[in-house]
Amino acid sequence: MDLNFTPEEEAFRAEVQAFLNEKLPQRIAQKVKAGQRLTKADQDEWHAILNERGWYANHWPQAWGGPGWTPVQKFIFDHECALAGGPRIVPFGVNMLGPVLIKYGNEAQKRYWLPRILSGEDWWCQGYSEPGAGSDLASLKTTAVRQGDHYIVNGQKTWTTQGQHANMIFCLVRTDRDAKPQEGISFLLVDMKSPGVELRPIRTLDGDREVNEVFFTDVKVPVENLVGEENKGWTCAKYLLTYERTGIAGVGFSVAALEKLKVVASKVHRNGKPLSQDPLFATRMAKVEIDLENMKTTNLRVIAAVAGGGVPGAESSMLKIRGTEIRQEILSLIRRAMGPYALPYIEEAQYEGYADEPVGPKEAATAAANYFNYRKLSIFGGSNEIQKNIISKMILGL
Repeated sequence: MDLNFTPEEEAFRAEVQAFLNEKLPQRIAQKVKAGQRLTKADQDEWHAILNERGWYANHWPQAWGGPGWTPVQKFIFDHECALAGGPRIVPFGVNMLGPVLIKYGNEAQKRYWLPRILSGEDWWCQGYSEPGAGSDLASLKTTAVRQGDHYIVNGQKTWTTQGQHANMIFCLVRTDRDAKPQEGISFLLVDMKSPGVELRPIRTLDGDREVNEVFFTDVKVPVENLVGEENKGWTCAKYLLTYERTGIAGVGFSVAALEKLKVVASKVHRNGKPLSQDPLFATRMAKVEIDLENMKTTNLRVIAAVAGGGVPGAESSMLKIRGTEIRQEILSLIRRAMGPYALPYIEEAQYEGYADEPVGPKEAATAAANYFNYRKLSIFGGSNEIQKNIISKMILGL
């Protein structure tokens, strides 16, 4: 099933498709479709291509460099990019910090930081989670004590995604230790090259270096890097998280992954028939496709809610839960379809057991790694259990 678009929206979709055909480097698209890791250079290249067209910050207001798209246009763009193998935009600067600065930053902060996000001059990472403050984020312990025109920051952040590439980090810090947990927190912008900042890698299950620990020891941060009011950073934090959770749903990427699953299931044979004709496997495929179609509609509703400066409510938590479950199920089915070919280090066996054209070594070789890596989806950005608590409070009043 496909959504019905107006003639104007169909024309926009054709424009996006033409842009992707012309500008998206096939070398990068092939890596994305194969589930391979992108380098920082790959991501910077795609960022620059989008920015040159004015499509990088596609949900920002036009006054700050956005294209002025409708929610449906953004929906179409995300889907077409995913289907074409366009990389997911690194979200920390443009999709998380950008909206916070536009809503809560002062004029000087907007004029300085927003153009640097667009140009790629600054690569941002997120300093939220701590060893003792993950889902219970309000219990964070990293402190910032004001001394004259600087804050002195001490503490630790963890699970800092792509922090090894970043030159800047936005942090939640405690500026009032005596306040209640969700009070006394401030939102601070920190230069990663400041003396006293130390980055240590965390190796993930698939052997990659994607996340990091960040340590702060007497780090001096200018007072003008405070976003919003001192001790009112929780307001910024919640606003940012609604954007993060909506993005984690990854509807377009699930659509692309489902198409890949269908191709795999049509090529892999079991008992002399394509796996797509196996009753049990076909049932699971049909169920996840139905769930994904339902989520498309919910995603449009949430995007519409933020048009014009609104803030998505519990819907962003609903999207986060269902979106991550759907993506994990699709990746699980791809891995199961590959069977022993998903095991690492046996690429010489990739071509056995396939009819007609083989699925290909790269797809099979990355199936298990992607499956294991994306188990994280239901944990980061606020675990799904926490999202269910949010929904019960905001919608059911429990």
